[in-house]
Amino acid sequence: MVFFRTALWALVIIFAGVLAWVSYQFTRTAGPGGEEPYGVDFALVDASGQEITEEAFRGQPTALFFGFTHCPDVCPTTLFELDGWMQQVDPEGDDLNAYMVTVDPERDTPELLSGYLSNVSNRIGGITGEPGAVAEMVQGFNVYARKVPLDENDPEGDYTMDHTASVFLLDENGRFRSTIAYGENADTAVQKLRNLIGG
Repeated sequence: MVFFRTALWALVIIFAGVLAWVSYQFTRTAGPGGEEPYGVDFALVDASGQEITEEAFRGQPTALFFGFTHCPDVCPTTLFELDGWMQQVDPEGDDLNAYMVTVDPERDTPELLSGYLSNVSNRIGGITGEPGAVAEMVQGFNVYARKVPLDENDPEGDYTMDHTASVFLLDENGRFRSTIAYGENADTAVQKLRNLIGG
């Protein structure tokens, strides 16, 4: 009994430490409500192969999603829903930008990303690039992404990606304002976008 109680307290302390570390990581790069732009500077390429930097997230609000083209469910659902919400709050496409940053740049070339996104929306841009540079950008935006082999006995074989499934909402200065969670109520998501663009 004493051993069980001691082990339980040890787990509580470890869990508290992990939470503190996650909180630190989330806030150290201009976390929610900060006055500095969220995330980190980056130099990647868009779905047309042109250079894109953090300046793309300036000038007007941005909805930012991290996903990948081989994603079976979460990514296409999120992108489809995001496109519909954007059509409601910004039908002319003048007030809100949206991007999907790939968490799988080894497979997601600009050409593949362009074809994938064009099947879902003409409003959502794509961002990819050299894997190391993409990984730095993903980490700098406090996004979780991990390669998961489809066969645990063949770690070098085919794989999928675990990743954060929320949509990040940034204001016109690139500052974090809110997120839309995967599966969030559609009316709530639309209102968050309206709040973001001030409508």
